Amino acid sequence: MSARELIVLGTASQVPTRHRNHNGYLLRWDGEGLLFDPGEGTQRQMLRAGVAAHDIDRICVTHFHGDHSLGLAGVIQRINLDRVPHRVTAHYPAEGRRFFERLRYATAYRETVALAEEPVAGDGGVLARTPGYTLEAARLSHPVESYGYRLVEPDGRRMLPERLAALGIRGPEIGRLQRERVLEHEGRTVAIEEVSEVRRGQRFAFIMDTRLCEGAYALAQGCDLLVIESTFLDEDEALAVEYGHLTAGQAARVAAGAGVRHLVLTHFSQRYGDPADFERQARAAGFEGELTVARDLMTVALPKRR
Repeated sequence: MSARELIVLGTASQVPTRHRNHNGYLLRWDGEGLLFDPGEGTQRQMLRAGVAAHDIDRICVTHFHGDHSLGLAGVIQRINLDRVPHRVTAHYPAEGRRFFERLRYATAYRETVALAEEPVAGDGGVLARTPGYTLEAARLSHPVESYGYRLVEPDGRRMLPERLAALGIRGPEIGRLQRERVLEHEGRTVAIEEVSEVRRGQRFAFIMDTRLCEGAYALAQGCDLLVIESTFLDEDEALAVEYGHLTAGQAARVAAGAGVRHLVLTHFSQRYGDPADFERQARAAGFEGELTVARDLMTVALPKRR
């Protein structure tokens, strides 16, 4: 299996700092790359992180505030400049189509790439089905139309060596059974269910600017890796509610209730100086899984399969 990992390009909310660029996240999922929320400066952060335009297959924008979308112009032009040979698909809130079009054609350039636009509307739902994942979206609660995204790998099957050995199934027969799901062996029909168990597909979710809402809980459910905003610390919960954001404790409680294995907190307000405060509050809120307070240019691998 190819790499499945998150490359963090930027982690600041609204205002970049000396140490934090505006948002940007690239998810490597086997042979595909999904770029989430390319804020201002994303193209340069890609260069620093070793991410090429050719690595991008989908662009997923949660909403049209500048720290999540002003980098679109540069990224799209770079995709065309580099003549990316494959189709690139852009998902974004349908109500923000005018913003996407303005950013896509912010200046003159030569279009060389088939960039497909597939806006998200209503409550979201399934956006794409590929052999490696289903891409879903759910509506969030923010002052402007906002969606979170989720990838779900189809369930597979894990072969059980002891059951295969007990039936004398070995070598090329195992591959045939995996492909055809039944095997005629020594006078009997063996179904794949007899010698394997369900291998749950991996799940990833990306939740940016939102208050606590049904969509956030649904996206996080059962995720192996959850990337979620925690703009404020808990003592500023009133500000979080007013501006449509989460606190570190709220984000952690969403993750804990959803059974998330690895939680990545990001999108931090510039008002805070110590990133460790976000981890302390997330732990105090009851999250016991693996926890990362994101920093620019770090890489986070998806957890190994259960």
